[in-house]
Amino acid sequence: MASLRFTSLLVCLSSLTVLLLISPSQSLTCTSQNFTNRHVYTNCTDLHSLNAYLHWSHNSTTSSLSIAFVAAPAKSDGWIAWAVNPTGTGMVGAQALVALKRSDGSMAVDTFNISSYRSIVKSNLSFAVSAARAESSGGVMRIFATIALPEKATAVNQVWQVGPSVTGGLPDKHDFLPANLNAKGTLELVTGSGADTRSPALAPSPAGTGSGSGGDKSAGNNGGASRIGKSNFGFYVFLFIVCFVFYF
Repeated sequence: MASLRFTSLLVCLSSLTVLLLISPSQSLTCTSQNFTNRHVYTNCTDLHSLNAYLHWSHNSTTSSLSIAFVAAPAKSDGWIAWAVNPTGTGMVGAQALVALKRSDGSMAVDTFNISSYRSIVKSNLSFAVSAARAESSGGVMRIFATIALPEKATAVNQVWQVGPSVTGGLPDKHDFLPANLNAKGTLELVTGSGADTRSPALAPSPAGTGSGSGGDKSAGNNGGASRIGKSNFGFYVFLFIVCFVFYF
């Protein structure tokens, strides 16, 4: 009987170990990502589409938003983009930062005002952009930038995208699969939790108060990804307790 209980305990613990190893919220989360410049952002979240991640810090004093957007292009020679749409919730009207490879292999960030799908041309954005740069390694591209926000903005409509190729220094058309079409949401600057909000959003509001984060910090709310991780952690603790209760 003791041998049977011991065998059951081993099976239970083995199953728990496998769950921990394969859990995407434990292995594929923004909280495990680090950057070459060791920069740490106040918030991060696993975006709900295209296996993308956003790290960000809101400075309400300067009305600015510093971001690091992380995603894999659709193909190795493709591109990634992160954008803010001041007037709507989709790609049209978005003010986009696009990371792509130059012909010499170097990474660059270009800006595009997406007035329509038919005409994609480089242009200045409706807001100031500084410290924009991109890097690529391990099949993943990263966009770093700081953008100016309307004073007292409490939320922004964000859009992100990945594409397969670049022609003549311009990003080629991306796929129109559900994952691509759903790559949009609202980034709540006050609560720090809304990067995975999918409902239609309002443009940045002039009302309300800023987050008061005062720039980049090592502590802060980690958005949707951390909540998922904490939920799974509690579930695993419960399974662990069940295993030992069953044994003893």
